[in-house]
Amino acid sequence: MSRAYKIKNKEGIYFVSFATVGWIDVFTRRIYKDILIDSLKYCQEEKGLILFAWCIMSNHVHLIAKAKEGFELSGILRDLKKFTSKKIIEAINENVQESRKEWMLSMFKNAGAYNVNNKNYQFWKQDNKPIELWSNEVLDQKLDYVHNNPIEEGIVEKPEDYIYSSARDYAGVRGLLQIELMI
Repeated sequence: MSRAYKIKNKEGIYFVSFATVGWIDVFTRRIYKDILIDSLKYCQEEKGLILFAWCIMSNHVHLIAKAKEGFELSGILRDLKKFTSKKIIEAINENVQESRKEWMLSMFKNAGAYNVNNKNYQFWKQDNKPIELWSNEVLDQKLDYVHNNPIEEGIVEKPEDYIYSSARDYAGVRGLLQIELMI
């Protein structure tokens, strides 16, 4: 990983993105998105994650986040990705209605075979591409990017209409996760 993509400032607010290997559209099913939501909630309650914005797309996740004092964002993200990868692969394997089960599991298994850090499967790409949001201008740009992602993909017409995003909170509607508003 490039030095440009490391969390250097432990007190900083970061824009992070992480995607499934092969950009596999796993999060088209609610059950898998809910595993991710529950895991983010756990990280907020138990691991010191502070969310300012978030969005779950079909094959990737965007967060604007920082860690509470005494916690490290890189560790939180590592644990989140490790836990969700196991739970989501388990859910795929157990989902009798999953029409793409064999294909997805073979893709994750193949990706895991080429990575010494995995025993069986690799679900997430390894990088998070953290970008420190060091100015209000950069912060506003990333906030717009996160919230407009579902519009760019043609999922909704207004950001606040997408349930799996913090845009609802910024529009005055309580969302799925606790966030710290940046306005």
